[in-house]
Amino acid sequence: MESGGKDTNIVLTKPFSLESESDNSDPSYRAPNILSRILSLLKNVRPGSDLTQFQLPPLFNFPKSQLQCYGESVYCTGSDLLSKCNSEQSPVERFKSVVAWSISTTRPTSFAVAPYNPILGETHHVSKGNLNVLLEQVSHNPPVSALHATDEKENIEMTWCQQPAPKFWGTSIEAQVHGKRQLKLLNHGETYEMNCPHLLIRILPVPRVNWIGNVNIRCLETGLTADLFYTSSHSFLGIGGNHRLVKGKILDSSSSKVLYEVDGYWDSTVTLKDTNNGESRVIYDAKEVISGLQAPIVKVVQNVWPTESALVWSQLSQAILNNDWEKAREAKQLVEERQRKIMTERETNGKVWVPKHFAVSYTEEGGWDCSPIHKWVPAAPIIA
Repeated sequence: MESGGKDTNIVLTKPFSLESESDNSDPSYRAPNILSRILSLLKNVRPGSDLTQFQLPPLFNFPKSQLQCYGESVYCTGSDLLSKCNSEQSPVERFKSVVAWSISTTRPTSFAVAPYNPILGETHHVSKGNLNVLLEQVSHNPPVSALHATDEKENIEMTWCQQPAPKFWGTSIEAQVHGKRQLKLLNHGETYEMNCPHLLIRILPVPRVNWIGNVNIRCLETGLTADLFYTSSHSFLGIGGNHRLVKGKILDSSSSKVLYEVDGYWDSTVTLKDTNNGESRVIYDAKEVISGLQAPIVKVVQNVWPTESALVWSQLSQAILNNDWEKAREAKQLVEERQRKIMTERETNGKVWVPKHFAVSYTEEGGWDCSPIHKWVPAAPIIA
């Protein structure tokens, strides 16, 4: 596989964590008067409009690609929840750990800034311990991102296929995330399928970002399922209330018996209450998992692929970090123009682009399906 040059400028920034909001970290790349700028940007957009191809100026970007955001929710963790999923002795205990891990992939984000839309063929490849994570942008229009992560030591495999579909609703933007996430605990012969919540960006009356909606988790082999609901507590005119609630239940689908009730806050603690004996215990503590997270580092720069997100967008990310908005505009334009040129050349030569790392298909009934070409993801030159 190709690699980047020795003088490559690769820009990697901290992932969003609990501190991102509590200390308003990294405000340096947030433009002034952001709310009025957003209202101006959207003034000619009709409610109900699809924003998938909406071009954001760099003022509204934070310095990373959407691929990196997906990847960080897997490899940026303060505790190894995946190993816990694997080490539990009974199917029910493993399922409870998978529910906790699924909640851990819900991360804080920031109002008024969004990641870059990945270019076709863009990749992001990072290792954390024995877990190797690889993402590829397998479609540009519509935008579809595929993820494959493997841990050969634990014998764990993960595949995601994600298609965000943001729509403007006048005072808010809701980004539904279509697609399926799959986690395989190969030692136990268990496959878990799940979806993820949607992102609600409320512009008025009070600007805020929430994860909302239903998440269903099921183990195909054991028949255990979980129904989670991400929501906000009631508040007056959007003021007050808690906006990080997650509630739900774990049940045995064969008997429809509710085994556990799920209750808590995904940015704090989530507890399970045993419906049999009434006992409660914490299964997820956000402070342990998504607190104090650090940016990944480049271990072997020569092995970084030219398609790596942190390299493709490096000039734009550096300009945003430097508050150099003119240079940021030029850097973003350069990436987009280069991509248009490649697409034009491809069309002229009658070539069809094919993903390098995934076999991709689409059906009206099942949506997008992304199957990894290789069994194991290799170790990455970037480590978390």
